[in-house]
Amino acid sequence: MTATTSELPQAPFAKGGANEIDQAIAQKLLAEALSAGGDYADLYFEYRSSSDFSLEDQKIKNVGQGVSMGLGVRVTKGDATGYAYCEVLSMERMLKAAKTAGQIASGGGSKQAISIEEIRPVLRYQVDNSSLRLPPEHKLALLRRADVAARAASSRVVKVEASFVEQLRETLVISSTGRMVRDRQPMMRFGVHVVVEDGAKRQSGSSGGGGRKGLEYFDAESTSPEAHGREAVRVAEAMLDAREAPAGAMEVVLGAGDSGILLHEAVGHGLEADFNRKGTSNYSGQIGNMVASELCTVVDDGTVEDSRGAINVDDEGNLGRNNTLIEKGKLVGYMHDELSAKHFGVEPSGNGRRQSFHCMPLPRMTNTSLLGGEHDPKEILESVKYGVYALKFSGGQVNISNGDFVFSLTEGYLIEDGKLTAPLKGVNLIGNGPEVLRKVVMLGSDFQRSDGIWTCGKDGQSVPVGVGTPTIKISEITVGGTKA
Repeated sequence: MTATTSELPQAPFAKGGANEIDQAIAQKLLAEALSAGGDYADLYFEYRSSSDFSLEDQKIKNVGQGVSMGLGVRVTKGDATGYAYCEVLSMERMLKAAKTAGQIASGGGSKQAISIEEIRPVLRYQVDNSSLRLPPEHKLALLRRADVAARAASSRVVKVEASFVEQLRETLVISSTGRMVRDRQPMMRFGVHVVVEDGAKRQSGSSGGGGRKGLEYFDAESTSPEAHGREAVRVAEAMLDAREAPAGAMEVVLGAGDSGILLHEAVGHGLEADFNRKGTSNYSGQIGNMVASELCTVVDDGTVEDSRGAINVDDEGNLGRNNTLIEKGKLVGYMHDELSAKHFGVEPSGNGRRQSFHCMPLPRMTNTSLLGGEHDPKEILESVKYGVYALKFSGGQVNISNGDFVFSLTEGYLIEDGKLTAPLKGVNLIGNGPEVLRKVVMLGSDFQRSDGIWTCGKDGQSVPVGVGTPTIKISEITVGGTKA
């Protein structure tokens, strides 16, 4: 197949664009935003171009494309925040948004010019071979390759779905502190879902990945469309003969990589500073205290190149950082945006993120990980007399205020006398995030970062994130199953 390439889309507000935003325009908008007496203001320009493709049962199910653009204006006065946005970048509309956001403040202010300096961040995701340059036929060919590989992997495959989503997001953030910074954020995600049947037995399996990458992602054998198709079949067939899960408190081993989603939900959200500023997190007021096993060091790192949660800059214009949150069991920091950083008297940590220009930024995770330890993964399994090995996760529920969680497994196994003996179905892990970290008794040397599939929701906003862990042994978690 011969592919026709095209130029990548460019934001109209970019340098040389049809609606270029220069320092003079930015100064005028910020002055208007602060004219009622606000303490701080920022402008968030965003342009997003995206496409999505899906294949179901060898037929094209969806081919979609979309473009969105707008400006969000935020003004703060003490602890109060005003926010407004517009979807048309005319001077009239932008000034109206700035004035509306500024109405949170009162008492009069100054329209004097603000000195603005453009900051150039370190570039962590330069994609040379962007899928957006290629016609839809090229992406549909990737989906068909996954479909063919999945069906060839087993005669028990009865259904295959494959999807590909691509996006380029261009941002420009300008603040009343004089900071101006631009970013171009690529993103792609590929996924395969299969259903297998054997008589009356029916199971499904999935595989996917991606990140801030281009088509080079598919060059590696382990991340090719064929590999994802075969992996989805492997998971589904492994669970065909699954037995009902046991129930009760027992040792649990969390597999490397995907288990990071449990860390993200049950622990990570509680370390976001807005919850701690409001005193609603289990970690509120705990800085300097032991909150986990001494084996545990938890970081949130926006600097991981090409990863799904990577950021050159956050959505407030602060540079991406590697932040240590828990160090050898001790709580040493939270994830901050501008508002929480001001409240706690610290520097923003590069965690101010938002779904789009329609939304205000919030403290959000980027790539959250529990760092590796010194134990051989085989040694960890061999140390378990009777328990559960959790490998892949689906949904879960978490109470941020106390860390209580319930997570369901899509792939898990029974451990008996240090060996994996049977696949399990209906496995739920029930516990408390902080308590689970205190019960970490072994950490593997096999740290893995989960491939790029995770999306995090908070206050109605979704952002891409990454997770990672080594193999972890928990001395006790309650397993919800069907028998004692």
